[in-house]
Amino acid sequence: MTGASGAAYGLRLLECLVDAGEKIDVLVSLPGQIVIGMETDWDFPARPAEQTRFLRERFNTENITVYGKDQWTAPVASGSGVARAMVVCPCTTGTLSAIATGASNNLMERAADVVLKERQKLILVVRETPLSDIHLENMLKLSRMGAVILPANPGFYHKPRGLDDLVDFVVARILDQLDIEHNLLPRWGDEE
Repeated sequence: MTGASGAAYGLRLLECLVDAGEKIDVLVSLPGQIVIGMETDWDFPARPAEQTRFLRERFNTENITVYGKDQWTAPVASGSGVARAMVVCPCTTGTLSAIATGASNNLMERAADVVLKERQKLILVVRETPLSDIHLENMLKLSRMGAVILPANPGFYHKPRGLDDLVDFVVARILDQLDIEHNLLPRWGDEE
């Protein structure tokens, strides 16, 4: 999770991944922590070990581990420990740029670089508007590398009744990309 507005997307995704029984490695940038504090009522701790405890208690699971931005010994920092998929949700355009250039200045950028080099699925849930030529060029560059660009653009054909339904629309698209079954909303053409 990065510092883009839209913490609800990342937190709902975590909840759904826990419900699906997935093992989850979590990276939250400092701006991401700030956004969680601004957009939720959570008293989210600052240190990775405390964040791990907090999320494990919050979601009642042992399948979550949080790593710090400089924790270079984390499994996600190496091709020998690569995850089958990585989702940056929400994704700032700054993180998008760093991934597109292979900067690897922190663990999040390095993990994305590893996922790309190992030909695993990288999903970037970009939360920005309007988009500049730079943003669009970085998205195109990453798309050509195999990344999935999944902007946080909820649809309305399912007749959302509130904010949670709009969040679930985007999270459902992410889960579809991860091949994880869900019942967040009916499929196009299915009756409710």
